[in-house]
Order: sequence, then C-alpha cells, then structure tokens
Amino acid sequence: MRRDTFLKSLAALAATGALPLSASAAGVPMKLMIPANPGGGWDTTGRALGKALQDAGVASSVQFENKGGAAGALGLAQFVNASKGDPHALLVMGAVMLGGIITGRPPVSLSQATPIARLISEYNVFVVHAASPLKTMKDVVEQLKKDPGSVKWGGGSRGATEHIAAAMIARDVGVDAAKINYVPFRGGGEATAAILGGNVTIGGSGFSEFQPYLESGKMRAIAVTAPARIKGLNAPTLKELGINVEIGNWRGVYAPPGITPEQRKALTDLVVAATKSKSWAESVDKNGWTPALLAGVEFDAFVDREFATLRAIMVKSGMI
Repeated sequence: MRRDTFLKSLAALAATGALPLSASAAGVPMKLMIPANPGGGWDTTGRALGKALQDAGVASSVQFENKGGAAGALGLAQFVNASKGDPHALLVMGAVMLGGIITGRPPVSLSQATPIARLISEYNVFVVHAASPLKTMKDVVEQLKKDPGSVKWGGGSRGATEHIAAAMIARDVGVDAAKINYVPFRGGGEATAAILGGNVTIGGSGFSEFQPYLESGKMRAIAVTAPARIKGLNAPTLKELGINVEIGNWRGVYAPPGITPEQRKALTDLVVAATKSKSWAESVDKNGWTPALLAGVEFDAFVDREFATLRAIMVKSGMI
C-alpha cells in the first residue's frame, strides 16, 4: 500500500474512533464537559486538565463546554445523552455532583457514565464581604442562633460541600439545620458576585476561587473546613473555633457510557499522563489543591463509599 493511501486510511479510522484512543489521541481533539458556569472549581479544574492534556502531548486540542445547573446534573444529562460511545470525551465531576444527586434525585444517574479518575482534593473556605458587620465565624454563629433565616449562606448548587458544611455547623452549634438559609448558585463566578454585591451574608468555596479577592482585601476569610490551617491563608479551622466540623471536596473525571474497556483504559492513561505534566503541577500549586490521583477499580469503590458517606452526613444534618 502506498504511504499516502495508508496515512489517509489511518486518519479516517481515527476520526471514526475505530482506532484505540492511545494510537490516535495526539491527532484527535478532546472534548471536556464542565457541568457548571465559568469561574468555579469545576471550570478551573477542567481547563487546567485540558491544558495539561495538551502539554503532555496526548491531545492536539481540547474543546470546552460549560453547562451549569442542578449541581452538575444538567451537564451530566447532556454528556450521557450526546457523548455516548465517544472515546474522546470527558466530564468533570466531584463531591458536589454526588451531593446534588442525593438531594435533587435527577432522572439521570452518575452510574450511567464511566468512571475514569479522581484528580485533586481541597477544603472549603468561608468568607464575608470586607465591609460586613460580621467579622468572624463567631459573629456568624451568634447571628445564626438569634435568627437562622437572617444568615444567607452562598455557595455552589444544593448539596455542594459548602452547603453540607453549613448544615453541619448549624447542627453542631445547636441550630436546626433545616432552618438554614442556603442560596445555591450554578457556578463559583455567580457565588463570588453575590458575596461582593452583599447579596449573601457568608460564602463558601475553594480557596482558589476566592484568592484574588482575599488578596485585594475585598473579602475576609473567617474559617476553613480543613483539619489544619491552609498554607497562605490566615484563617482558623472550624475545630479551632470549637465547631466540630471537617469536610473536604474532591474533583475527578468520567467518560461517557458505551465505551469499550480498552477505550476506558486508554482514557485513564491519558489523564494519568496529564497529571504528570509540568502544567498540571503548576495548576495544583497555584490553586492550593492537594494531588489525589485515584483510578481504576479503586476509584469506582471510592465513589460508592462517598455516596454512602455523604448520604449519612445529610441525614444526620437534617438535609434529607
């Protein structure tokens, strides 16, 4: 066979997905569904992964699509329905999606997609506007005890880790968690705007989302949900303040339904390669993430345990 004819045949096979992903990924654009509006943790993670895939030489380009709403359930539904069998597509997901599925019970299930890997973990930071009369978490708790509804908690979708943390805080300080006034947003950008606009009393999210506003003095960090203080952030842990609450967040990626075991392995190999790139290391450091790579059957088992753990926390905190 002539060389040019062979190359044309190879390209045609790659375009239809007939070749194993590992053989064609370098010449095939990847697609990343980010089930949240721009500006939040999923968006930051997805775009960092996309850059790392390219920098690692395992993808020629990455197409991003944002579809926010319902704790990622809208993006998940679109991904499951539109990307079935596509070995070049990934969905960003994480603990927030699990919490949203438990509370919202959407018609589409995460079990319909294909687990690939957990990428990173991080803890939540609670902040107030710099001009807020509530200067500390103690001030927030005192107001919460006086009138639970007067404290507006802003954060990600219903069931997000900051929502769970707010309910856990209320329960720990003796307030009915069912009475908290939680205002969900479809992305970190919207939540940040609400905090800066004074439309919520207190906001919660990852440190990376609030960092520019904390450094500029527009926001004040008053507590973190971590077991120890976060490097580069002058804010106490909730446990330091006598509030027995600790909860972390994590993010990962899934593939569509309908891919073969070989294609799943190839996608996993691509993601693992991306996490070893210089670009990914820089993103992890910049955003204050903790590397938490987990793939294969270990990731499958981890997600099952997380569903059970989050459900138990929500039941105990009166969220469901």
